[in-house]
Amino acid sequence: MRLGVLDIGSNTVHLLVADVHPGGRPLATTSRRTILRLMRYLQPDGSISEEGVQALEAAVAEAREVARAENVVELLATATSAVREAANGPAVIARIEAALGQELQVLGGESEARYTFLAVRRWFGWAAGQILLFDIGGGSLELAAGSDELPDAAASVPLGAGRMTVQFLPEDPPGEIAVEQLREHARAQLIPVAGQFLDQPRPDHVAGSSKAIRSLAKLAGYPAPGWSGGQRMLLPRAALGQWIPRLARIPASARQELPGITPDRTFQIVAGAVVLHTAMTVMRVDELEVSPWALREGVLLRYIEQLAWSSPSA
Repeated sequence: MRLGVLDIGSNTVHLLVADVHPGGRPLATTSRRTILRLMRYLQPDGSISEEGVQALEAAVAEAREVARAENVVELLATATSAVREAANGPAVIARIEAALGQELQVLGGESEARYTFLAVRRWFGWAAGQILLFDIGGGSLELAAGSDELPDAAASVPLGAGRMTVQFLPEDPPGEIAVEQLREHARAQLIPVAGQFLDQPRPDHVAGSSKAIRSLAKLAGYPAPGWSGGQRMLLPRAALGQWIPRLARIPASARQELPGITPDRTFQIVAGAVVLHTAMTVMRVDELEVSPWALREGVLLRYIEQLAWSSPSA
């Protein structure tokens, strides 16, 4: 069965197509991404501008056509923080659904964390034990911790890389003062939620998912022992911290020359690095391991699980 997951996020509209069957691992066949940087279209009242809505409609319509061409049986369409929190969110959702031709599932922050945690758990396996997860999107930072498939603690904090770039690092390059202001803001946002994670058992694995964290690992991390070719990357907090002042001095146009920094991440990678470093500091984490699976895979896995339980032979 061929399924598609359309993730309408704060930075991109990303379509993942995969062949699936109950009890099996999803096999990705197509990945198509449209860069939006939706935070650029936020107006002073918190609404998404007409230009931004039209860009969303166009990206969604294109993804729909790709899904049809790929013979997708069912398209699972989700939207996250940028659409969820927009002042004109209901109107934007209605227009996305019209362009898509189907209903859109709007995920709350904790639901994002839970879907992503499920994907990370399946990637690492049951033997991984207690997992602490960091996931940075364009609009929010998701945190989750637990030893089962669903986390015992989950939280969403409005510290996404795109959101923080617009609010704190609008200048290019941003400079040290702006970076320090963002760091203090991130710390103030994280401290109230940190307790529920610090009260959890000590993690056996600390995982990071999302494109921003993968990019930072390629920049400041190293392959896990016994793995080669970047298959499993580790990102130390100390190395990440050393890169932040350098990133903040480099213009966005030059950042894509650095290892792992793709054109769609050049503007918001500094904010992503500052938020992740601050979160690791507050959570007392020295190093994390990168998971290639995240929200989209979690949505797929949950759907496959429902198929398995509803099948006549289950």
